[in-house]
Amino acid sequence: MTISTWKWSTSTRQDGRAGTANDNNDNGNNDRDRGVSERSEVAGARRWVVKVGSALLTNDGRGLDQEVIGSLVDQLAALRQRGCEVVLVSSGAVAAGIVRLGWSSRPSALHDLQAAAAVGQSVLVQSYENAFNRYGIATAQILLGHDDVIARDRYLNARGTLTTLLQLGVMPIVNENDTVVTDEIRFGDNDTLAALVANLIDADALLLLTDQQGLFNADPRHNPAAELVRQCDVHAPELDGMAGEGGVLGRGGMVTKLRAARLAARSGSETLIASGREPDIVQRATSGEDVGTWLRTGKQPQNARKQWLAGMVRVPGSVELDDGAVRVLRESGRSLLPVGVVAVQGNFQRGDMVACRDRQGREVARGLVNYNAEEARRLQGKPSSAIADILGYRGDEELIHRDNLVLL
Repeated sequence: MTISTWKWSTSTRQDGRAGTANDNNDNGNNDRDRGVSERSEVAGARRWVVKVGSALLTNDGRGLDQEVIGSLVDQLAALRQRGCEVVLVSSGAVAAGIVRLGWSSRPSALHDLQAAAAVGQSVLVQSYENAFNRYGIATAQILLGHDDVIARDRYLNARGTLTTLLQLGVMPIVNENDTVVTDEIRFGDNDTLAALVANLIDADALLLLTDQQGLFNADPRHNPAAELVRQCDVHAPELDGMAGEGGVLGRGGMVTKLRAARLAARSGSETLIASGREPDIVQRATSGEDVGTWLRTGKQPQNARKQWLAGMVRVPGSVELDDGAVRVLRESGRSLLPVGVVAVQGNFQRGDMVACRDRQGREVARGLVNYNAEEARRLQGKPSSAIADILGYRGDEELIHRDNLVLL
């Protein structure tokens, strides 16, 4: 496994960016030029999840840095103007609350952390709302626990909300629901949440903004020979020995960023780790410039997502399809509608993985179902236009959406 690296140097460029040993020679420039072409997959990404850490937003614990927030919003607005969709995953609520409450250090008591999150979350979201308002961009606060993106029924709800917000041109701002969820405060991190959101919305790429240039093969604070890993396969075992722990305010060091990159890769999302302190870092990273660390997936997004769906082993039920529905799934790759279902077996819930079988009992596909077994039985053989009359509410037109369906 080849890991492409840059030599670490403590020099500083006149433009404010940290330098590398290759900055002043032709080989370095050629490397960077090649990096742009090598990162064409990154430059072609159109749906982004961008995560920003608390150390960046709170000026290392001295309260929310409005200048940093304003600069970040400027860059995200420019990314949207390029035709990209963006979901922002933002840390900073607990850290902002600690400062707002006048505490000198991060508390250890659970209820103190929850109180700080509650106080800081409103401050954080209001800061983003004011900044995005300059561009006429509406924002939406989304507070998630990890169960919301792991439990399959909640997964469908969260996915539907986020994709609808993107269609409406709204900027979703996602954070962990630290005020009520205990595990996330004790062990969680927004790097992991950002990766799960990338899975949730089928993001093309995940950008993790941190206070470091990227992933180094050693700790650059203690080893002057440390080299920045420019790009590497996300599953390379060599990476495990390179990651380190986080700082005082941030809960996620490079260990969690590597774990997040591997989570994001299961749905085909490329991951970039870059310094949020560098000028125009969002523009440069998303345009394919050779900055930070690129952890490659090596898979096409759709293929990776289908493999992830196919790997779900719990299948509590199945639906039998007529010949026309089987043909449509196999030849057209379309969604499964209730009208194509002739029988329903098992006792499944909304969001469960169900098998799709032909009349001979052969499994032809499986996917995440939008209705529970009882509702599916009532809908089988009926047109989608009749769903509201049958169930008393207007649900999804599809029994299984094609994005959540994998052919076998």
